[in-house]
Amino acid sequence: MSYIDELSTLAQAYSISTQYTDASGEVVQASPETLRALLHAVGVAAGDTVEELSRQRIAYQEEEFSRPLPRCIVARQGDSHFFTVHVHHGAFAHVTIATEQGETVEAVQEENWTDPRTIGGVVWGEATFSTPRDLPLGWHTVRLDSESVEAETTLVVVPTEVPQPTKQRHGVMAQLYSVRSERSWGIGDFRDLAALGTMLAEDAGIDFLLINPLHAAQPVPPVEDSPYLPTSRRFVNPLYICVEDVPEYSLVDDATRAEIDALAAPLRELNTSPAAIDRDPIFAIKLQALRELFFHREQEGPRHDMYVGYCEEEGDGLDEFARWCGERTGDTDSTETGNHTDPGELSEDAEFYRWLQFVCDEQLAAAQQAVKDAGMEIGIMNDLAVGVHPDGADAETLRDILTPEVSVGAPPDPYNVFGQDWSQPPWNPFALADSGYAPFRDMVRTVLRHSGALRIDHILGLFRLFWIPRGSSPATGTYMNYDYNALVGILALEATRAGAVVIGEDMGTFEPWVQDYLAERGLMGTSILWFESSPYHEGPRRQDEYRMLALTSGTTHDLPPTAGMIEGEHIRLRDRLGLLKNSFEEEDASDFEWQKQIYNVALDPEFYASLDLSHRPSGDDTLEIVRQLASFVRGTPSLLTCTALVDLTGDRRAQNQPGTVRSQYPNWCVPLTNDKGEAVTLETLRDQRYYKALVLERGH
Repeated sequence: MSYIDELSTLAQAYSISTQYTDASGEVVQASPETLRALLHAVGVAAGDTVEELSRQRIAYQEEEFSRPLPRCIVARQGDSHFFTVHVHHGAFAHVTIATEQGETVEAVQEENWTDPRTIGGVVWGEATFSTPRDLPLGWHTVRLDSESVEAETTLVVVPTEVPQPTKQRHGVMAQLYSVRSERSWGIGDFRDLAALGTMLAEDAGIDFLLINPLHAAQPVPPVEDSPYLPTSRRFVNPLYICVEDVPEYSLVDDATRAEIDALAAPLRELNTSPAAIDRDPIFAIKLQALRELFFHREQEGPRHDMYVGYCEEEGDGLDEFARWCGERTGDTDSTETGNHTDPGELSEDAEFYRWLQFVCDEQLAAAQQAVKDAGMEIGIMNDLAVGVHPDGADAETLRDILTPEVSVGAPPDPYNVFGQDWSQPPWNPFALADSGYAPFRDMVRTVLRHSGALRIDHILGLFRLFWIPRGSSPATGTYMNYDYNALVGILALEATRAGAVVIGEDMGTFEPWVQDYLAERGLMGTSILWFESSPYHEGPRRQDEYRMLALTSGTTHDLPPTAGMIEGEHIRLRDRLGLLKNSFEEEDASDFEWQKQIYNVALDPEFYASLDLSHRPSGDDTLEIVRQLASFVRGTPSLLTCTALVDLTGDRRAQNQPGTVRSQYPNWCVPLTNDKGEAVTLETLRDQRYYKALVLERGH
């Protein structure tokens, strides 16, 4: 074989795609430099000659044939899952399964006539075993006993599919930071989450509230604005804590409470401003107040016992996260805990951040209980980002499971001609499997703790991710393939145990079988009104053509609210920012032509006929179109349908403009406003004319 043939074969052995098909249907070949860089990222220093590559390919094959047990085994409940075992040739192989329920069962040996191989002077043989069909769901251990060989690996028995709603459910999506009340500290918090959900359940009869990712950002200012570039996906951002709802707030003396209230006073003035939210001063003041409450926390009693139980349940992962936070805020050497009796040896700073996670968990649980009590069937729908900040907590504490030499992104396409680099280090698929997928499980389990549903951003990342050698152009990247059966199966297991629905954001370039596979496993897809073309004829989807297993909505956080879309705000914004590929007139005309086709399908025929569509609608026509499009979405067959909170206020501004930075646009910092550009608080939400038209006048 030639050098490139050997290199490609080695790359494919490590699940690296040597070519891919781009958005235009063209086949893109990965360069030798890219293949070498990505191999190096997973621990393989590709040789410089054909002979070296050939030796590395053979070494890989020999390593796999002398591996006593698979890295991890993921089996569907009710199936006999076959797996290979390697022992010294002629030796017995006794394989047992220790279940998480405390039982031990025998694996079933199957026929295997594979020839033995001599590796490193040892003759290795291969045997095949299968799992019993009646194994319970859960995390089990496979044990191999043989002459000179003993090994263990994780066995995960997962459900065939994730639970789905028993009937159609409607919800609202909101960016929590943008939802403020008169008493907020300049940013939405967990009390606001409960209040918003309760109000919408009472007024609109909704069954879920989809919110932005709550993932932790930096432990001290300055903090990242984007909830999709967190420092940790497992843990929560304490910026959302409602200080007054922390039990210790009632324990401090009057003078201390007055000081805390004085700190909050200037922040409360921001709640009625439409100006961009500045997280840094808000977080700095919240941390100051929360530190004071931390020093007054209980050292014994029921609440302290709850704290100890929480720490034990979250385990080493919580301690490592807290240490990482503490090391960036104060004394990194101290492990003194003073007269505190909290579990573990942590510095006071680290203990503070561990306690903050406990408070977040308490308040998120209270919010979920509040919305369920108000009548929601599902409650809070959490959102899981694609990855983490390259300099964040997960990147450090999971450094052996992630791949720091690589950045996740997207290949060039007509909308991003240079491609996208999201800067996030991806999972190393081999290290993740070696860990028994425990970091992935722990992340999903924690995020689902107080959620009735989970939306997964870019769920195609469970199948493959676009890997870019760090520091290189996205045009040089290619795809790394993942064991989607394992990842989807584990997701299904943890969701089933949490009683949660799972929705995957499955838009973008992918092979058609992916959506079929997700549907087979009970994972719902995502449909956005503006992006849906009919599979049967030219033009947009008709109402009855929408997928049943989907969350269908009128807009998304990367687009303006529906009123803004109708009036062309997204085209004007991109024109101001210099992001249009063609002239403003061409882009606006093309976009409006597509919208008119949607109106023809989605609007009441009589109303549609009355519109003057020689130009974009405005005023009362915009309001009525927003109302009818929301009604159209609710009338689709999709089991989950969703209206954006910004559509219930007549807001025009997008929360995020892809391809821009803070100096260009205030991404993820836009507070909730109405059709006049005025700030809307929870106290004034019911007064908004859009809310009256879409909610109060509509009824349940």
